Amino acid sequence: MDRFAWPWVMVLLLLVPLALWRPRRAQHGGAMHTRHDLLAEVGRSWRTRLIWLPPMLRAICLVLCTFALARPQKLLGHVRSSTEGVAIQLLVDRSSSMEAQMSFASGQSSRIEVVKQVVREFIEGDSSEPGSSREGDMIGLIAFARYADTICPLVRSHRALVDLLGELKTVPRGSAEDGTGIGTAVALAAARLKNAEAELQRSINRTSRTEPDFKIASKVIVLLTDGIENQNVSPVEAARLAAQWGIRIYAIGIGDKPREQRSIFDLAAPQVDTRLLEEMTRMTDGQYFSASDADSLRQVYQRIGELEKTRVETEEFTNYRELYRPLLMGALIALSLEVMLRTLVLRRPA
Repeated sequence: MDRFAWPWVMVLLLLVPLALWRPRRAQHGGAMHTRHDLLAEVGRSWRTRLIWLPPMLRAICLVLCTFALARPQKLLGHVRSSTEGVAIQLLVDRSSSMEAQMSFASGQSSRIEVVKQVVREFIEGDSSEPGSSREGDMIGLIAFARYADTICPLVRSHRALVDLLGELKTVPRGSAEDGTGIGTAVALAAARLKNAEAELQRSINRTSRTEPDFKIASKVIVLLTDGIENQNVSPVEAARLAAQWGIRIYAIGIGDKPREQRSIFDLAAPQVDTRLLEEMTRMTDGQYFSASDADSLRQVYQRIGELEKTRVETEEFTNYRELYRPLLMGALIALSLEVMLRTLVLRRPA
C-alpha cells in the first residue's frame, strides 16, 4: 500500500470506543451485588471468559471498515518517453578523389577516412558531453560515386550503421564506377525520406506496439562531396523534389578552400561546385558549409546537429490499484463471528 485516497475518513476511528462503550455499559447494568468470597467459590465459566470477544470483533469490524472507506491504494506508475526526432540521410562521396590527403589530428589522412571518423562522432556523440549524440534519430547512409548505393536504410539503432560506415571505401580511380553523381544521390535520399513514416510504421508493427514512441519532426539530407556533378541526373531537379517533400539539404564541400589559398596543384584537382550546392540548399531552406580539414569538418557537423535538434518528452501516467476489498472481507468475517457468538455460543438463557 502506498497511500490513502481519502485519509480524512480516519477521523471515524475516534467513534469506535463510543460504539463499544454503550454495549459494555448495558452489560453491567443488571449486575447483582453479593459477597466477594461467594463469587470466588463459584469460579469463572468459559462464557464469562469469552465475554470480551464479541466487542473486540465489533471493534475490528469497525476499524477495518474505516480503513476501507479511506481507500488504501497501491501506486502503479508508468513512464513513457516520446521522441520527436530527425530523419537524417547521410550522403557521402566515395569517388576516387576522396583519397586526397587532408589534415587530421597532427598528421595527414585521406578525406574518406577523415569523413568516416567525423561522421561517426556525429552519430555517437562525445561521451563527455551528454546529449551530443543523435540517439533516437532515424539515420540512413547512402554512398555515391557515379551511382548511389544505400549502405544502411533509415534506422534508430545505430550500431550497425556505424559498423557499415567503417567499411566504406572509395571506388578505384578511372573505373566505370568513378564519378560524382550528386543528383542521383539526392534523388535517392529524398525518396527514402519521403517514405520514412511508412518505414517507421512497419517497424512498429513488427514490435507489436500500439502507439509509436517516435515521431518524425523534420527530414534532412546531409550531403558531403569534394567534386563536381558529372552525371545525367540534375542536382537542382533533385533538390526541387526534396523541397516539395519538405526535406532540407545541408551541403558540405570538403577540401573547399578560398581561391587565394589554392595552389596550382589544388587547381588541377576537381573543385567543389559551390554555386550549385548553395542553390540546392537555398531551395530547401538548408545551408551550405565548406571544410578544408578535420577540425572544420567536425565543426560543420556540430553546427548541423545544433540546427536539427531532437526533442524527448517524458510522459508519466499514474494509476492506482484499490486495496479496500480485503479489508471489507475481513470486516465481514469479524462481524459474522460476532453475530454467531452473541446468538449461538454466548446467548443468554431466556
